[in-house]
Amino acid sequence: MELSKRVQNVSPSATLALSAKAKQLQKDGYDVKNLTAGEPNFNTPEHIKKAAIQAIQAGKSDFYTATLGIVELRKAIAKATNAQYHTDYTFENVAVTVGGKFSLYAVSQTILDPGDEVLIPLPYWVSYSEQVKLAEGKPVFVLPETKSLKVTVAALEAKRTEKTKAVIINSPQNPSGVIYTRAELEAIGNWAVKNNIWLIADDMYNKLVYNGNSFVSLVELSEAIKQQTILINGFSKTYSMTGWRVGYTLAKKELIAKLGTVVGHATGNLSAVSQYAALAALEQDQACVEEMRQAYETRLNEIYPLVEKIPGFELTAKPEGAFYLFPNIQKALKATGFSDASSFADALLSEAFVAVVPGEAFGMPGHIRLSYATSLEDLREAIVRIEKFVEKYSK
Repeated sequence: MELSKRVQNVSPSATLALSAKAKQLQKDGYDVKNLTAGEPNFNTPEHIKKAAIQAIQAGKSDFYTATLGIVELRKAIAKATNAQYHTDYTFENVAVTVGGKFSLYAVSQTILDPGDEVLIPLPYWVSYSEQVKLAEGKPVFVLPETKSLKVTVAALEAKRTEKTKAVIINSPQNPSGVIYTRAELEAIGNWAVKNNIWLIADDMYNKLVYNGNSFVSLVELSEAIKQQTILINGFSKTYSMTGWRVGYTLAKKELIAKLGTVVGHATGNLSAVSQYAALAALEQDQACVEEMRQAYETRLNEIYPLVEKIPGFELTAKPEGAFYLFPNIQKALKATGFSDASSFADALLSEAFVAVVPGEAFGMPGHIRLSYATSLEDLREAIVRIEKFVEKYSK
């Protein structure tokens, strides 16, 4: 039986695979410290769950909804976005999808033709390239500046061709936590407008910003840049709703209408009960968002200097947002004799029972990603184990 060339050309998600391996070891009775998945260790806030229960009891979750989501939720997303960015979106600019990941997938299916190129700055979230391939497009990777881990207009222009259709900008960035400044985004946005290139803004971590840093979205810079931007966001990180699978896209209404056709044939509507939970998340008390943000900030501030002290680990800059550290471990690899970050990560899990994601998954070998979306107790223990592991192989 032959499979499609398309599926044979796509790699599985490294983060999901490693997280699954770590969880299996935990089920087998091992004390694994899992720093792989970008999944908050908080439960969904109670008022959100209660709203979902009420929706079920009222019979609101029993039937299909509109493909792009219930109008109340689309209006609430537009309202919240407008309040944050001083934009003028309406519900017609909003598509609600099965997670932010599917929003990105549907966008690729909507805007790409075979052979179209998408510029993807390194390091990149693991699914960007594979989703482009699934749309028969071509991912084109762009090297960042060494210290900032951000791309410049000059670097993007060097990779631009007549087939360049879009560029993906993720800020705060997964896996490094860096945030693009207003000036940097304006330069990239104006370059994209000039060259008629779509800006895909992955703002999934927009509310997770620390230590006085600030976040700016492409959509708030100018009307021209906003019209060129496809904004992706969701509820998983901000509200600790990973299991509810609620994402959304904002863009010009003509694009949203066409995206709705893709969604309609791919998934139909998102689970109705998840939509009512998301509506409560936006319209009710927001104190939970700040409580979780402060917890991540506390974890970052404690573990950052501890990771810096691990022999052979180098962090170019302290993360400003998201909940990841992305140390360069090339010196540690040389000292320990491991050929690459993948073999290092595999041995670390097998021997020290600490799960991390090798940088190869993000297009940057010689790095690993550690998620601090877990308890401080587990983070402290994980770092102790990593340091002992490095010291053991360095002798």
